[in-house]
Parts: sequence; structure tokens; C-alpha cells
Amino acid sequence: MERQGPEHDGNLVGTLLEGRYRVGPVLARGGMSTVYRGTDTRLERPVAIKVMALRFAADPVFLQRFEREARAAARLHHPGIVAVHDQGVDSSPAGDHVFLVMELVDGGTLRDLLRQRGPLPVPLALSVADMVLSALAAAHWEGLVHRDIKPENVLIGPGGVVKVADFGLVRAAAEASSATGDVILGTVAYLSPEQVATGAADARSDVYATAVMLYEMLTGAPPYTGETALSVAYHHVNDDMPAPSTTGAAVPAPLDDLIVRATRRDPDVRPADAAAFARALQSVRADLGIDRVRVPVPAVAAGLTGAALIRPPEQRPQATRALARTEIAAETPAPHDDLYRRERARNRRAFITWMVIVLMLASAVGVGAWWLGSGRWTEVPNLMGLQRGAVVGVLSSADLKANLTDDHNDTVPGDTVIRSDPAPGQRALRGSDITVVISLGHPMVPDLPVGSTQEEAQRTVQQADLTPRLDPDAAKFDDAVPAGAVIGLAPVSGTMLTVGAPVTVVLSKGPAPTTVPDVRGLRQADAVSLLARAGLTAQVQRRFDDQIAGGRAIGTDPKARTGVDRGANVILLVSTASVVPNVVGLPIAQARQVLADAGLNSTVSQSSGGVGLFGGFGFLGGFSDRVVSQSPPAGRPVHPGATVALSTL
Repeated sequence: MERQGPEHDGNLVGTLLEGRYRVGPVLARGGMSTVYRGTDTRLERPVAIKVMALRFAADPVFLQRFEREARAAARLHHPGIVAVHDQGVDSSPAGDHVFLVMELVDGGTLRDLLRQRGPLPVPLALSVADMVLSALAAAHWEGLVHRDIKPENVLIGPGGVVKVADFGLVRAAAEASSATGDVILGTVAYLSPEQVATGAADARSDVYATAVMLYEMLTGAPPYTGETALSVAYHHVNDDMPAPSTTGAAVPAPLDDLIVRATRRDPDVRPADAAAFARALQSVRADLGIDRVRVPVPAVAAGLTGAALIRPPEQRPQATRALARTEIAAETPAPHDDLYRRERARNRRAFITWMVIVLMLASAVGVGAWWLGSGRWTEVPNLMGLQRGAVVGVLSSADLKANLTDDHNDTVPGDTVIRSDPAPGQRALRGSDITVVISLGHPMVPDLPVGSTQEEAQRTVQQADLTPRLDPDAAKFDDAVPAGAVIGLAPVSGTMLTVGAPVTVVLSKGPAPTTVPDVRGLRQADAVSLLARAGLTAQVQRRFDDQIAGGRAIGTDPKARTGVDRGANVILLVSTASVVPNVVGLPIAQARQVLADAGLNSTVSQSSGGVGLFGGFGFLGGFSDRVVSQSPPAGRPVHPGATVALSTL
């Protein structure tokens, strides 16, 4: 078989690979592979066949890695990713051919669009970036890194659908080449510093390359150029990438700042992955009020390196033919035929006019019939797994509008489509709304103000797609929150749960209960103070008690050591008793005054036994006007106004 240099296969047109894939015309050539238009003879469908360069076919390391990466790429089901159908190695006497069978995209590449238009308007550049990041986000979610994002690998198909091609090929080639000393990393103009320096790549490397590509869309050229690939790589490793606006491009400041952050040399400063970059880009778009626009399909697809289809020459428009002067002279009529020819021309024009009218009417009838029949309808595209930012563009390409709603989901990552109504593949009227449910990820326990009502708490929990529940045993005492109001939620606010998981509404039981202190025998003021410190309010009631002096506490109602609610009213019983003072030995007049001051009455009686016994002795005459005894005795509590009997000699 004829070969075209050491890096490329020979002419494989007409070959049947593995007895199934018929190789058609060449679509594109690159450093690693040649892309052919082909046919899957088993399924009778057109495909793109990427045949790897011959040097890879003999490398067992590459073959093993190629198969593993192809299987991984085939797991990616996303409308923005070129689907991988099959992979294999065709062995023949002419040599082994490692190939990949992919979805055939009829269109061009982003490189074609840039060649035709130069710098793109900001809305158009953001629309392309949205769909690229949506595809990368799906890959990053599956743990796959592209490693070679560039305009040549971004395909633009019918309706402006943007697709990313060549997942995993660079990684497979890099591993194989590292074993032979010929390290292949990707396209140097878009490589992240870590890929250049160490060969390592993760999701943040794809973020860097996408930001560089966005820079090129806005300015018309990549940030770094040089005479050699080495000089360009040197810039990526050692220089901070400039903002797009420094080239004179009209780039809004927030977008400028985001691109600069996404291309920092330190990967930790960039957005963590394509989904994070997409969210930041959508926030900038919303803040600037920039609408999404349809991505135009390049009119001429030249220099493709992905799976996009270049129209063959026989399908291209034919050029306008120029007539020579001799041909024009041969068509000049003779003078004697002028009248006849003018009449004939007039009749011809009338005939053509009527034919045009008839054709227009027929076309109008045909278009109307088509519109009333199938023309009003379109098919709902598959949006499953698509990122939020790409939904509007994909539906617009199908003449549909997006009605976005949010819902929590335990399995679909945030900002990713869960489902649509109508479902993918169903018919819908052109221009109608398609309800698209976007995942919010796992629900989280919401914030709830302390003191909210039970109804407010239940409603807030339900709005977070969680199930509120009440547990009397979970209620707590709280001195500040009234009984029946909400103290909080369990688990606490911010806890990530599954959809519908139970969340307990914790209610307040009011202030914690307290115990009535023992105040018996305390002065009234001291007893009131002790009850207040226990959170109780004293209501004083007075009564006589023959054991407690007046003005002191007899006890409480409820009794001491009884449990009551804080703030409750407690009856404080205070004694009204008067204490009998000691007046023995005092002159009668003074003793009676002391008793009167104590609120007591008194009587005086003479002891007859004393006169008989001491009557003859003059030395006892000094006791005749003094109190020698009293009843009740001193210190005894008695009713106010009680009478104390005094005795004298």
C-alpha cells in the first residue's frame, strides 16, 4: 500500500476496516491522525473514522492506553461531546491501522469560524464557551480530562450546536511517547504551565486551555506567539497571561478579570473545574446583561482536525462562468429580425412572468401544507446531563424556548439538566416552551430565624425538598424563646441531606422549671428577694402564727421544694404575730408603756401572798410598784392587741 511519509497512513479510501467500516474520502490530516468520512456497513450510517499515525500501531503501550481511553470516552453521553462509537486495530498484509469510529458532524471548526470572522463579538464568544464548558463539565464529572482543548477540536454543527472532540487521544499518545522519549503533550499555544513543566494535567488544565481559547475568540489571536514551540511554552510557564483588553479588544472588565483568574499559573487560583468556570461565566453574563446568541456554522470548513465534515467538491456551489467577446457577437441579432425578436422576447417575458406567479403560488401552497402538517413541529433534543448555560442555545437551535426550573437531586450534580418536559425525542411546536429541570444537587438544611412559628418552620423545610417532623422529646427549655416557638432544626442549618430526608423542628418549652425555696423565718424583704432570684413572683399574704415573729415568713404556697414554672406567682405567708417584750422588774407605768408600744394591752394585779409574807418588813417596800411577773412570758408570739397580765407586790 502506498504510504505518505512516516507519520501518515497511505490511501485507505475504499478499505473495509475490520470487515465493517468502509473508508471514504479524507476529511482532515493532523500530526497524530488522518480523519476519513466512512460508513458503518452494519448499521448503514455515516461515521467519521480517525486513523492514528503508523508509529502508534506498533506500540503496545499506546494500544493498551488507546483502548482504555476510547472506552472511557465512549461513556460520555452529552450533546456537546462528539460521540465515540467504536475503536479497533485493523491488521492486514499492508500494515496495522489503529482507528477510532466517531459521530460525523456536518459543519466546521471554531478555527474555521475565527479565520472567517476574526475576533468574535462578546455574546458569540460567550455562547461558544458556554457549550464547551458544559461538555467539559460532564467529562470532569466522570473523572476525564481532555488535555488538548483548542479551536481545531471544537466542532460547530447544524443549528449552531458546539461539540468537543478527541477526548483521551492526547493522553494515550503522551503515555506511549513517554516510553520512547518522544513526549507528546498537546497543542503548545493552549497548554497549561503544569502540562509544559511536568506533563501533569487535571480539570484545571482544561480550564486554562478554555480560557486561552476564549482569549483568542475575543482578540483574534492566542496570547503567546513565537518562532518556535519552545518559546511559546516558555511564556506559559514563566509569564502571567495578560488580560484580553490589553490588545485593544472591547472586553468588559468583569470578563477580563475572570479570564485572567482562569489562566493563572498557580492551578489552585483557577476555577476548580469546568462546572465552576461555567458558573462564574454565567454570573458575569447575567451581571452584564449579555444574551445568548446562536453560533453560526462556518461557511467553508478548511483544515479540520476533528470529526467535522468538509463538503466534497461535487457538493460545492459552481463558480459563475464568463463569456468571451466572440460568444457575445455570435448572439447579436441581424437587423431584419429585430421586430420579430422583440415580439418574441415580449411573449417570452409574459410567459416567464406567469410561470413565476404560478410557481410562487405553488410554493406558497406547498409551504403552507408543510407548515400545517409537519413543518410546525420539531423534535425535542436530548438535554440530559447538559449544563445550565448550554440549555438555551441547544433549544434555540431546535426553534424551542427554555423554561428553566430548579429541583434538588441526589444523583445529578448541580447546574446539570435532570429532565425535560416534553421528553427528548418527542415532538413539540416550534417556538413553544420546554420545561427543563436543573439540578440543585443535594438539599441542605435551611436557615431559620429563632422564634419562628411551627408553621413557618415546616414550610421552610418543605421548600428545601426535605420532610419536617415534630418530636415532643426534642423540645427544649429556653429562657429567651417563648413556649411553642422554634429554637432551631436538627440536623443544624447547612447540613447536606438526601431529598425528602427528615428534619426535626425543635420547639421551645419556655423557661426551665424552678424549685420554690424555703423562706420560713426570714424577714419579709429577704424572703421576697430569695423568691425573685429563683424566677418567682411573691404575693404577700399575712396571717397569725404562734411560732413565727411578726414580719417574718411563715412559709409559701406552693410549699418549699415544690417544682414550678419560672415566672410563676408564689404566695408568701408573713406572720402578723406580736412578740411579748420582757417587762419584769420595770416600774408598772413603764412596763405598760412598753407593752402598748408593742401593740399589746396589759392588766396589773397585786400578789396577796407577798403582803402576808413580807408585810412586816419595811425593806420590801421598794418592790410594791414594780413588775415581778408577766403572763404570757417574754418572747412568746401573740395576737396583736392581746393582754399581758402583770403582777406586783
